[in-house]
Amino acid sequence: MRRLKRVLFPVENSSDPYVSVVIPAMNERKTIVDVIWQARLVHDKCEVIVVVNGSRDGTGDIARKMGARVLEFKDPLGHDVGRAIGAMAAKGEIIVFIDGDFIIPAKYLRRFVMAIENGVDVALNRYVGPVWRRHVHSVILAKHALNVAMNAASLFGCSLTTVPHALSRKALATIGAHHLAVPPKALAIAIKHGLCVKPVAFIDVGRKNPRKRKKYGIDPLEHLIVGDHLEALHWFLQQTNERGIWPDLGRRREYVR
Repeated sequence: MRRLKRVLFPVENSSDPYVSVVIPAMNERKTIVDVIWQARLVHDKCEVIVVVNGSRDGTGDIARKMGARVLEFKDPLGHDVGRAIGAMAAKGEIIVFIDGDFIIPAKYLRRFVMAIENGVDVALNRYVGPVWRRHVHSVILAKHALNVAMNAASLFGCSLTTVPHALSRKALATIGAHHLAVPPKALAIAIKHGLCVKPVAFIDVGRKNPRKRKKYGIDPLEHLIVGDHLEALHWFLQQTNERGIWPDLGRRREYVR
């Protein structure tokens, strides 16, 4: 009954938004109503942008009835591309990114808004995944390795691959919305340009996020995400040198060339 009532009495996007909440969604009719509802409560001057892609269950129609701004695509784009497209359309000074498949109460999302208001450019989720196992997932290792390589070890495994996170308008302009399609590269750009990047709140998305479908026991996104981190590292080395920001100490490589 509560969900039906929210469809009949939708939220209203601000005509002059201070905060934009971007939500990629594919076949999320079971959760999208409450996700939009919580997103709209983040700030009085807020717009909710739902990037519906590859959906066949009416997610776009539900989002429109809820009053969200809907950008709809026939083909699946993936969450990362959806975030990039949503960021390009966003009008707010602060852009918050969440997903359409699990509900995060507005009181937790406001922490990311407050961090940006207090001077952070890139506000990250403190969630780093299970790291104390004997065999740590390769994606978690990739996150830690990239941060160490960029002299950002204090971030541990925090990353733009994990929602929720938020960007200032300055950060979006510096990174470039199109680079959000490869989140580790977007993070590398932010760090290389000296933006203020901080983990600001812990949201346990590992518990909330639905279990990814696996074929033959293999996570289909694992190699893709690890590849994204390699792309980010390659970009960072191109912007610095073959050792990144780390010195070669006493080695004199020129003698063996």
